[in-house]
This record gives sequence, structure tokens and C-alpha cells, in this order.
Amino acid sequence: MDLVKAILQILAALAGYLAALASLLLFTRLRWPYPAWFFLKLYVSSLSPVLALVGLLAGAIGLATGSNFISWIGIYVALIFWAHRIRVTRPPSISTGFEQAFGPGWEQRIPSGQKERWLSRRTLWVLPAAPEPLLEQDVVFFAFPDTGRQLLCDVWQPPDNITPSGLAFLYLHGSAWYLLDKDLGTRPFFRHLVAQGHVVMDIAYRLAPETDMLGMIHDVKRAIAWMKEQAASYNVDPDRIVVGGGSAGGHLALMAAYTGNDPKFTPEALAGKDTSVCAVLSLYGPTDLEACYYHTNQHLTTCAELGRPQKEAPCGMPPWMIKRMGDDYHRLGFDKGIEDAGALAPLLGGHPDERPEAYALFSPITHVHPGCPPTLLIHGEHDLIAPVEAARRLFARLQGKEVPAMMHLLPQTDHAFDLIIPGISPSAHSAIYDVERWLGIFAEKEIREKDLWYS
Repeated sequence: MDLVKAILQILAALAGYLAALASLLLFTRLRWPYPAWFFLKLYVSSLSPVLALVGLLAGAIGLATGSNFISWIGIYVALIFWAHRIRVTRPPSISTGFEQAFGPGWEQRIPSGQKERWLSRRTLWVLPAAPEPLLEQDVVFFAFPDTGRQLLCDVWQPPDNITPSGLAFLYLHGSAWYLLDKDLGTRPFFRHLVAQGHVVMDIAYRLAPETDMLGMIHDVKRAIAWMKEQAASYNVDPDRIVVGGGSAGGHLALMAAYTGNDPKFTPEALAGKDTSVCAVLSLYGPTDLEACYYHTNQHLTTCAELGRPQKEAPCGMPPWMIKRMGDDYHRLGFDKGIEDAGALAPLLGGHPDERPEAYALFSPITHVHPGCPPTLLIHGEHDLIAPVEAARRLFARLQGKEVPAMMHLLPQTDHAFDLIIPGISPSAHSAIYDVERWLGIFAEKEIREKDLWYS
């Protein structure tokens, strides 16, 4: 019996101690480049409900075995992770939430049929199961006539027993403008949205060095134009298209939405075609590229100065990880090297002091005007890639131009929070809660035509 007691105490103490150490990451604002700590923090946040239970179990074992030390560690772990869960699932403040954008009682104006499969609350243990969608993979939405290069997408449609909402959500994956691909960590998110009747178009746009930032924006416009042309085939209203994305995809979504039919940002082949959208959403997308440059310390890692050694940015991948990735190592672009991933100087032709006009030209905040589509910004307050202050400035500028906008800042939350174990992640659930309601508003054409905006 004493042996069992000792083993339980050792296991409880070890689990509680490690969880307590991990909790320190929740209070740490990391700065790039620290990729290992960044990924660990993402997992710690996503697993916070599980770690809270670990704390409760450790505390119970401490009480049962007469160890006050283990009990107090367990209590600390349970409280700290439960508090984190509560914080990240709080709604946005009234000054930045749905009410200030759409007025009091906005949710009651949406027909009940659209809300049947919404999350009932932000605090869920597990994301609800969704019916099997209809999935078309590797659909060609554009081919370059001179090279035959094809742009591909995956189209997610609701099953036959779900009434189409008429809305299409065009999603742009995160990429640091250099890496990754469609269909990466987003399936639970897409399944949930498709279960509400929406069509999701998951877009594989071109990346650097194959193209530049303007080429990426052109690809987004091509995707918008294609969905409008194919709208009848997918039971979509061409006037109900929302574009959005995460990280670099969020940045490109904002750029495409804010430049609409601007010929400077639209391929010549699309001249005269409508590439506007009814709304846009950005999950932690950079909104000011100069601010992003300095926030990610690129002035230290990509620009050597006299008398100061240049810091090395992480650009390697251990062999075991390469082996584990298998074919995805090539599919996601890691085989072409990652030393330039996220680096803005090669992409924009220089550093901000050399090319200030380029950094401004490709920053969404530059293109805010009264005709911008309604905008949803979801951002982690600890984001180490896209500075949260820049997101705040964009939101303030949108409000200044009387553009309907909403901003939800998640405390103790870092970049790419929605992609790590989204089935149980509190921050992912909170983001999905906002996104589904945002899309629900624009799925109801009658409501939009009656000018729902509140001022």
C-alpha cells in the first residue's frame, strides 16, 4: 500500500509540476524567432481544459495521500488553466463586438433556421460532430494560358439534407507568403460551417518565390470571380460571398476585399468583372506590413548594421520531423527552404527604409475607405507574428470611416491558435462562435438589404 501511495505521489507531483511550468507560457509574450516555445505555447493553450483536469486530479491525489505540497500544486494548476479557459471564451467588449456593429438585438433578426447548428455557447468541452459534407478536392479555378499552370481549390458543400444558405466563404490558408497549402488543420472548422448550409472554397494561391504579393492578391480576385461565375452550380448567391483567412491568408483577404474592383490590384483579364465581396474576416492577419517587419524582429534577422551582428533566424528542420511529414514535406513547400518564410524584404524589394511605398501599398490599413466591406478581426493579444496594436489601429480606422467592423482580442493567445487541436481548444471554439454568427448575418440577404448596420 505504501508503494502504491508513493507511486501516485510521484506521478501526481511530476504531472502537476510540469503543468505548472507550462502555465508560465500563458503569461509570456514571446517575440520571434522562438519557434519551439511558440508551438509549445499553442499546445498549452489548446490543452488548457485537459490540464485543468490534470490539476484537479493531482490535487485530489495530494489530499488523499496527505501531501499538502502536491495538493497546492494541483489547485494552482487547476485554477490557472480554468481561468485561462474562462478568459479566452469571454465575448468581445460592447465597444468592439456585434452590438456596436449591428445594433442591439442583432441576433434576433436572423431567422432561427440559420442558427440551428450554431454553437450554443463559447465554452464547450468538445466541438460538436457535424454531418459528412460533400467535398470536391483539387478543383481547377484558373489556368494560366501561357504556362498551363493551374490554381486549385477544395470546395466543401453541405450534404443533401441541409438547406443551402446561399453564402460562399472563400478561405485563404496561412503561409507566411512562402509555405503551406490548403487543407491544413482546417477540416473541423469547415465541417462546422458547411453544416450550417454554407459553401466553403479552400484556396491554394501561389506563393513566393513563384509570384509576388500582387500576384497572390490577383489569385484571390480570380477565386472570387470564379465563385461568382459558378454560383448557380453551388447554390450560392453571387452577392453573398465572404472572403477570409488566417495569418498571411487573412492579410490577402483584407487586401482583396478593400481593393475590390480597383484595377491596380485586379488582373487585366478580370477587367469589367465584379470581384467585390459582401464581407471579410481576418484571423490574426498582418494589417500593417512595416509594423509586422519590426514586430517580428526582421530588422535584426534580415538586416545587418554596422557594429551589430546579424541574428540568425531559425531555418532548419530536424531529420525526424522531415521523415514524419512524409509527402507533406514537399506538398507544404518545406523542400524549397524556409529561410525566407515570412521575410518581407525579399518579397517587397527591400527593407522599410528602402521601400516604404511598397510596405504601405500592400498594407490593408492603407486602403481603408467608406466603401470597405464589413470586417471581422479576430486576434490574439500575445501574437508574435502580427502585432495586435496594428489590428487595433485598423479597427479604429474602419470605425472612423463608418465601416461596420468587429474586433475580438483573445487574451493570453498567440498566432495560429485555431489550428492546434481545434476540437477541444477554447480559443478555437471562441473564434468559431464569432465566425459562424458573422457568416450567419451575411447569409440572410433580406437582412442585409434592409441595412442592418447600426450607427
